[in-house]
Amino acid sequence: MVRFVRREPSAVLLAAQLLGVLLYPAMEGNDVGRSLFSVFGILILGLVVMAVRSLPGFTWVAVALAAPATVLLLIQAVTRDDSLLPYSSAFEAVLYFYAAYALIRYLLADHVITRDEVWAVGAAFTLVAWAFVYVYVVWQAIEPGSFTAAVDPKQDRTWIELLFLSFTNLSSTGLSDVVPIKPFARSLVMLEQLAGLAYIAMLVSRLVGLLVLSRSQN
Repeated sequence: MVRFVRREPSAVLLAAQLLGVLLYPAMEGNDVGRSLFSVFGILILGLVVMAVRSLPGFTWVAVALAAPATVLLLIQAVTRDDSLLPYSSAFEAVLYFYAAYALIRYLLADHVITRDEVWAVGAAFTLVAWAFVYVYVVWQAIEPGSFTAAVDPKQDRTWIELLFLSFTNLSSTGLSDVVPIKPFARSLVMLEQLAGLAYIAMLVSRLVGLLVLSRSQN
């Protein structure tokens, strides 16, 4: 298992994040769940740092960002207090964007598609989606009421609601009932929509082209 994690960190990171999509709803709404949410966040941070270590990125940058985020998440897990969430989210947003950048550099580095690079395409997408969620969490703390939804429209949006918003915008499906209603929140969502279009145009199309080219040469 350790050998597999070291050989294909992108696959492990992608699997952990998709598992989080299924687990996050069960963690919301109670103190124990919020503590588990923080612990799971620390696990994901570790996987992100491990992925960056195996990529053409600076490991010390990832560690420098992950360390304060981990400390803040540990405090939240122990105290079950979400008041530090915007601060830990700020560090995590920068770390996830940086890890996505490292993965994209890795994908654009050569013209041979390996199995880990296929997993890296999915992992980079989820990293960007998570990064924007943390940005939304930070901005929601700065300007409450930036996002609304069909259920409890005046309440702050939960993590899973913001994750749903992020995925629908990054994938350009636009099926979310969570919408930005403040001007700067709308600007952030528009940036994510642009990032989603650029990701598909730049990386997914390149991957498909290289796969077709490799098959034609065989």
